This record gives sequence, C-alpha cells and structure tokens, in this order.
Amino acid sequence: MRFIVLSVLALLALPAGSAFAQSERALTDRLPLFAKNNCQQIRDPGNQLFCGDPTLAAAAEKLNTAIEARLARLPDRLPAIEENAIWVRHRNLSCGIVGQTAIRSDEFDEVKACLLKVTEERAAIVRDPDFDCLAANTAAGAVICADPSLALAETELNGQVLGLIGKLDPTAARFAFAEYGRWTRERDRKCNLVGKENVPLQELESAEDCLAEHLKRKTDEIRAARGDPKKVFGQQVAARIPDTDAVDFCAARIHAANSCGNFLRINRVYALDSQVTEQEAQVTGEIEMAVLAPFTVCSKVALTCTGTCWDATTGRPQQGAGNKVRSPDAFNVTRRLRIQRTFAFVKAADGWRCREDELAPVSSGTAGGGS
Repeated sequence: MRFIVLSVLALLALPAGSAFAQSERALTDRLPLFAKNNCQQIRDPGNQLFCGDPTLAAAAEKLNTAIEARLARLPDRLPAIEENAIWVRHRNLSCGIVGQTAIRSDEFDEVKACLLKVTEERAAIVRDPDFDCLAANTAAGAVICADPSLALAETELNGQVLGLIGKLDPTAARFAFAEYGRWTRERDRKCNLVGKENVPLQELESAEDCLAEHLKRKTDEIRAARGDPKKVFGQQVAARIPDTDAVDFCAARIHAANSCGNFLRINRVYALDSQVTEQEAQVTGEIEMAVLAPFTVCSKVALTCTGTCWDATTGRPQQGAGNKVRSPDAFNVTRRLRIQRTFAFVKAADGWRCREDELAPVSSGTAGGGS
C-alpha cells in the first residue's frame, strides 16, 4: 500500500521531459537533494520540488503517514487513492503549476511556499477520521455522509470488514478488497445511485432505506461468520444470472488476480447485451476505470488490466498492437478509461462461472481526461 501512496504523490515512474532538461541546472542549484534523490527522473514540476527540497520532503512524509493511516481505516481504499490523486492535480494548479511547464526561477520561492502550506493543511485534514466521509466522491457516499445513522453503520461495517481481511494472507486479502469494492458497486446499482454524483442531495433521499438495508445485511453476514473471513470472502465463485453483476464479478476477479488495483480502480460496470443458451452465455459489458498510478499505454498492465494497448494521441485502442513497438507514453493519474468487451460464462451447479483470466482483447474503448 505504501507503494501505491508514493506512486500517487510522487509519480516517480515517469521519464524526464524536455522542459525539465532545460531548467535542470537552475533546479539543482535551488534543491539540495536534487542529485542525491535522482529528481531529474521525475516528470511533474511540483513533485520535483518535493523530491529535492528537504522541507517539502519532510512535509510530504508527514502527509504520506496521514494518508496511510486513512487507507488503513477504509476497506475500499481505491476511491481514497483516486481522491488523493485528484488533490495532487488541484494542488499544482492552486500553486501556479500548469501541466509539465517548468517552474521559473523567479517564481521558485512563491511556489515552494504554496506547496508547503497546502501540504501541511492537507495532512491535518486527512488525519481527521471525519474527512473519510466528507471526501466521498460518489452519490452513495454523499447520502451516507449526510445521515448520521448511515455514517455510523458504514463505520461499523468498515471496522468489521478490516478485522476479517487482516486475518487473511496477502493474496486472499487482495481478492477480499476487490470483493468489497464489488459489493459497493452492486449496492449503488441496486439503490439506483450510479452516475448521480451531481444530483442534489435532497433528490437522493429515497435511496436511504436501500443503503441502510445493504449496510445491515452485510454487517449481519459478518457477525454470523464469528470472526472467520473464509465464511464471508471467496464464497461466491459464480453469478446467479449472466447480467451486469456477473460482468462486475468477472472483472473484479480479473483485477484482483493480476494486481490491477495498484494501477486502476473499477468505477462502473454496465451489461449492454447478452446471448444465453442453456449451458453457456456471452455478455457484452462496458467497464469504466480510473487510473490510480501511471503505467505505459502499451505494457503488461495495459494489456491484462485494460485489455489493449492504447494510442496516446487518439485515446483509442491500438489496432494490431502486438506487432508494434511499445510506446513510452503513459497514462496520467485520474485518467478515465472505458472498454467494451464480451465475457464468456458457463453454467455450473452454483450459477454462471466466468471463463476469463484477463481482459484482453477488448472490442472497443476510449481514454478520457480525469475529473
């Protein structure tokens, strides 16, 4: 998890851009740790300052500690990682850093002071457990946050889920976290809250009873397990019917099996079409994902977790990508990806089992800007 946090905050995996090469000498003179920490490898101008300045580096470490503590409070931590990434983008803009434009020498002190101030403020905010609710970036999260009884019920459920997952080995825990994320998406579909992030809160009050029922049912299931995580997680290996929930189940397992959660969060899943016979089914689904940490547009992560290599210019899947030279371009954090793919299911005694172990290949897709 520390790897994910540092990837989000520092973005150390990307190569240096030409804008940084032009100003490298000036930055080296102003940043005592620049050479020692190999800050020239960092593409983002703001993160170069955090890398090379001791004061900013200390502030970033305090923020990382607060973020790790917050993530430890949340079973479905991927939305929090995405929220952190969005904050980094807003941090840069608020301090006058635009895209990959190098920081001018005469603006250095002003930008550094701004970065230090907002980072210290952020660390203080993130330490407050109430922030977990206030930072909710979904319609369901907003409804739960606005109702004290729902917020308390979710906090209780989160604590019980974390207690169970803490008893699992790392591989089983990864699948359990993915399963919890799937529960949340299924809840939002059942409570008719998908895509309603911008709807006024008073218009969503009808979903409160549905959310309360979900929270109670899951809490009761966990209590009935009497501390045994294997009675809660990993029990479902098949879907009741080949529908949206089945596609979500399949996609979540693929992401967990391939550690895709280090890089991508599944936001939404839709079933678009299905062909069902007595023993087999093919369901065409659309999956929306958000980028949590950078990865190159044609890499193992791209192929396994998004189903294709991507054209960095058009934001579309590459045709015949396997025969092309792999691109050094990478997805920015909070980038949105949408793919369409047909999933194969086979009927078994316990329901419809997904046959897939990775997302490749996909039939179509788009890559759009972050929020």
